[in-house]
Amino acid sequence: MKNELNGLTVDRVEIANGGIELRLCPAQMADQRVERRKEIPDQPEYRKFKPMTHSPDSMVHIKLAEDPMTIPFSSGSTMQDSRTEKELRPVEEALPEGSVPGTLMTTLVNAEHGLKVRQFLEPTAVEGTLRSWTTVTNEGAEPVTLENLSSFVLSGMTPFAADDGSGRLKVHRFRTWWSNEGRHECRSIEELQLIRSWQGFNPCSERFGQIGTMPVRQFFPFVAIEDTEAGVFWGAQLAWAGSWQMEVTRRADSLSISGGLADFEFGHWRKVLQPGESLTTPVAHLACVKGTLEDLTHKLVAVQESRLTNLPASEEELPVMFNEWCTNWGSPSHDKTLALARRLQGTGIKYIVIDDGWAKRPPEATMQSNGDWIVDAEKFPHGMKATCDELRKMGYVPGVWFEFEVCNPGSKAFEQTDHHVKRDGRPYRSGSRHFWDLNDPWVEAYLDEKLMDFLADNGIGYLKVDYNDHLGVGIDHPDSLGEGLRRHVEGIHRTFRRLREKVGDLVIENCSSGGHRLEPSMIGLTSMSSFSDAHECWNIPIIARQLHYLMPPRQSQIWAVLYPDDSTERFMYSLTATLYGRMCLSGPVHDLTDNQVETVKAATAFYKEAAPLIREGFTRFLGETPQNWPHPEGWSGIWRENASADRALVVVHTYDGLPDEALEIDLPADGTWKIESSLWDGTTAEPTINGNRLTLPAGKPFRGFAFLLARQ
Repeated sequence: MKNELNGLTVDRVEIANGGIELRLCPAQMADQRVERRKEIPDQPEYRKFKPMTHSPDSMVHIKLAEDPMTIPFSSGSTMQDSRTEKELRPVEEALPEGSVPGTLMTTLVNAEHGLKVRQFLEPTAVEGTLRSWTTVTNEGAEPVTLENLSSFVLSGMTPFAADDGSGRLKVHRFRTWWSNEGRHECRSIEELQLIRSWQGFNPCSERFGQIGTMPVRQFFPFVAIEDTEAGVFWGAQLAWAGSWQMEVTRRADSLSISGGLADFEFGHWRKVLQPGESLTTPVAHLACVKGTLEDLTHKLVAVQESRLTNLPASEEELPVMFNEWCTNWGSPSHDKTLALARRLQGTGIKYIVIDDGWAKRPPEATMQSNGDWIVDAEKFPHGMKATCDELRKMGYVPGVWFEFEVCNPGSKAFEQTDHHVKRDGRPYRSGSRHFWDLNDPWVEAYLDEKLMDFLADNGIGYLKVDYNDHLGVGIDHPDSLGEGLRRHVEGIHRTFRRLREKVGDLVIENCSSGGHRLEPSMIGLTSMSSFSDAHECWNIPIIARQLHYLMPPRQSQIWAVLYPDDSTERFMYSLTATLYGRMCLSGPVHDLTDNQVETVKAATAFYKEAAPLIREGFTRFLGETPQNWPHPEGWSGIWRENASADRALVVVHTYDGLPDEALEIDLPADGTWKIESSLWDGTTAEPTINGNRLTLPAGKPFRGFAFLLARQ
């Protein structure tokens, strides 16, 4: 079955056992595919055995608890190729009402177990991309226990080589740890040992992912395969805030990529599906392009952008924020907040956010003791509304911090253990936190009062949601710890949707100790996301630049913490770093000099000019990503142009180790360009542009530059 869908050639290939294999190809490359070899006579083992050249893959991976493992040596490394999966057979079925026009649905049934599996491929607003998910229904008379169910499986890579693609295939991933989000990793399939065995019958898999409710730890939920000779990329990004996995699998001459919920081996997920019950997987965003990694990730990011709906009207202009965390460090007050607001008047800032520390803590508390969410009357003697009203009078939108999904020792909420999630029958605790059961109606009513009513009653227009620990392998549920976690993630999503419905025109910031929730489902439920907990570090522009691969810049909130004793270079280094996304300022700004405040005004004015390009554009990457991010050397930056390719934003940061000479940058656009606006520290001769070559005069290390360019 061959279809042309959204700029892609979609092949659903019937395989010998009666199943279906899914292959994608850019439509313009379809005629360049080659016939695969059928034998390998030039290998020494061919004299006695005939090695397999093709080992087909099912377009759905599914496993039941009763299934034996069918691949030799596979236990513990993959749950693919189950007996249930191999016995899936295609049937014809009408597309459900309300489906997006053009959606392809493949229905597969397993008669023995009464299972119906529907795999969906839905076109998006972005050419060359699809949304993929799977729904399984138990139409039998007995319960069945799932242990694995994929959101997507793409196979047959690479269709542009007749053999096993030796030396031409690479795997792209993005690694992450706290305050160092987004390191790009590119490794050949040979380096990952994803090479065929001499016989070819034994698939080998690189399974990776994340366990818990901080979905961006160690890896982002992203994978891509590159055919370096054909110049084609296949990529996938999962939209899920819980445990997930991806697999890159060698199957004889071909590669497959697959992903979805973390399976029983990897994420302790097991789900009993009762007769008549259905389960739908998280959605995966798929893309296939002829081009570069930038072309692939641009399309996947554009899919995220296309699904941003019902954002507050204030977000259209991407306003500047001020968050007082790095000013008061957990001790905000009415007087401090208003003093900051008065000092910031005229700087172009719209949102002022009161961070952690506004709620009352017991005297004996030695750590966070949130959960009761009672305003500290000593810090805010007239109540939170009085502070918010004053901020509104000065033209600001007031904001406040919550970590509402958890509670801490010292709060009465911490003692409400009947309403906390549990593991082994005891309240699950990680560090200083218990976690509310977000599927409990009592908790829903509690958050209605403590969170949603509080926001509405006090005129708060901005909510920073923090989340500083997670549930690990899972929580109690009759089926499995992993199923308890999956249901909890559904509760997280439902709570965020309720927030948007109950508190009108609310700007929601997605923060999880910085960037631990930078995945499409949480990004799609919020107005913006904290890019990282790197607030004052040299690596801020590096992280912010890398996130252009993975999320919309309009939603990437980047901090500039400003100090009165900053050097001129350091002050501008911090300010220009925010031009990779959304500008957020912090620090003791009430102590800044008048000249420094004027620099802030110049930076926010430049940001306002650049906002249309931050909101919508195409990013090309300049320079090289440093190896050691806390101690960076060299330089890096971005070129971000509009759809008509006649305006561009250029942001460049220099680090240590550069030679004492001008930095010449050849910009990735033909023609002649001129500098319309610039933001830099003024400590050297002025930067210049000649044609498409930008020249930055030599100066001290660690400097930041931003330019708005127009094509002449």
